[in-house]
Amino acid sequence: MNTELTGIIATFLLTLVIAIPLGKYLAKVFAGEKVWTDFLKPLETGIYKLSGINIKEQMNWKQQLKALLTINVLWLFYGFFVLIYQDKLPFNPDGNPGMTPDLAFNTIISFVANCNLQHYSGESGVSYLTQQYVLMFLQFVSAATGIAAAVVLFKAFRDKTTTELGNFWEFFVKSITRLLLPLSIVVALILTFNGTPASYEGKDQFISLQGDTVNVSRGPAAQLIAIKHLGTNGGGYFGANSAHPFENPSYFTNMVELIAQVIIPIAMVIAFGFFIRRKKLAWTIFGVMTIGLFMLLIPMLSSELGGNPALAKMGISQSTGAMEGKEVRFGPAASAYWATVTTIISTGSVNSMHDSTMPMSGTWQLLGMMINSFYGGCGVGLLNYFIYLIVAVFISGLMVGRTPEFLGHKVEAREIKIAAIITLLSPFLILAGTAIASYIFTSHGDAAWAVQPKNWLNNPGFHGFSEMLYEMTSSNANNGSGFEGLGDNNIFWNLSTGIVIFLGRFLPIIGPVAIAGLLGAKKFIPESAGTLKTDTKTFALMTFAVIIVLNALSYFPALALGPLAEYFTMLK
Repeated sequence: MNTELTGIIATFLLTLVIAIPLGKYLAKVFAGEKVWTDFLKPLETGIYKLSGINIKEQMNWKQQLKALLTINVLWLFYGFFVLIYQDKLPFNPDGNPGMTPDLAFNTIISFVANCNLQHYSGESGVSYLTQQYVLMFLQFVSAATGIAAAVVLFKAFRDKTTTELGNFWEFFVKSITRLLLPLSIVVALILTFNGTPASYEGKDQFISLQGDTVNVSRGPAAQLIAIKHLGTNGGGYFGANSAHPFENPSYFTNMVELIAQVIIPIAMVIAFGFFIRRKKLAWTIFGVMTIGLFMLLIPMLSSELGGNPALAKMGISQSTGAMEGKEVRFGPAASAYWATVTTIISTGSVNSMHDSTMPMSGTWQLLGMMINSFYGGCGVGLLNYFIYLIVAVFISGLMVGRTPEFLGHKVEAREIKIAAIITLLSPFLILAGTAIASYIFTSHGDAAWAVQPKNWLNNPGFHGFSEMLYEMTSSNANNGSGFEGLGDNNIFWNLSTGIVIFLGRFLPIIGPVAIAGLLGAKKFIPESAGTLKTDTKTFALMTFAVIIVLNALSYFPALALGPLAEYFTMLK
């Protein structure tokens, strides 16, 4: 056990060793300062000329959002039709069929939104062409979209008063050329040399120990797996995701993939402080996020290493912890760390089956996605945290009897209304979606649908409710992981989660960017003796309290009906 815990500590420390200098580098890249990757400027200039982009043209926050939303809608249409007709297109050596319209609707929204919720099995659901030219392409551009949106927020607070927030297309292109693509090449090469397939060959055959002939999918997996983690996407090349021995062959590749999915979210926090010249603020935000990580990770480790109490009552030894749903090559400790990281960040990849974890582990996984701001996804984690920060500024201002201010800009009614709407959006989508699903399951289970609602769940009772709650939570958080006891490839779940994914992705981007743009345009107010400082331990504690209280009030009843009820039932 000590060895497993040492592995977790080493992985986290290596992540920081990479992420902190990466954050400083990103601050220079987006500020237009000289960096060692400037040799890529000719490539970027060529892209701008080919696309008719003038990067010297400054955009306000409305123009930024218009560009962001327009290009994302274009990708929706492009990918939808490729998914439907993939069986008629080349690079399909395994003869995988085209998707049904409802499954294609869910899949394309999911990948455009950086969610990568998969209601299909990776290796059998899509062709090689679709894997690379739709899904892997979207894993790059969806991550770049989130990063570019965060840089707009950076720009709003760099200068005292401004409406010129840079050029979205420049931020977007640089996110790919200076960050995502180079890192993906490195990670893909590491995975390839450690056993992950990277070819275009079709299925191979081998004879199992039982004498059965088994067909094993191969293909260009390493390339997609690299960006799925670096871009906090999470969509697996194989159906078992990173629990599959081809996606994640060893403990070493497990560490590589864990580090890959965390470095950019942390780096963006560090980059924010260096970009706006307020390093202490960045370290304060990083501190709150890291405390949040450990408050979820420590009980998760305790839950998984402690084993299953039901098995303990039967006298079954569990010296290695709760191994159901775990890969022996990783063990429960590394699986618990992965499960925590992948749910606080919007990666959603798995190296164990979350449906098989202990009930309290399910609680921490759900809570990580519900909060969705402890590091969070590429760029969007910081945007989510910004909403909590604005709410904390507002409450703190009321407590001391001053007009709330953030970085020298007054926070007034319009900004608070936007923050309030975004704060209430996630609970509404998650709880309303779960309530509708529960109502249909219980009251219309025999409905004459292609898949009857009564057949959605493999597990009745509290765990079945948790499966539906997890699906809606994962969709809203743009996470993509799932409690796989739920039969989700049907019209209801494809359409409902598709809608939740779309709203849960773009409204929490629109809100913070709008608030930042509105604040940045206001007259700058110099600090005075009465100014509320947002880079202190006291304000960090206030922000943390806001995060905990808001989420407890929003989600405790649902958690009590699901994983908490299952946990106390197990203790009987």
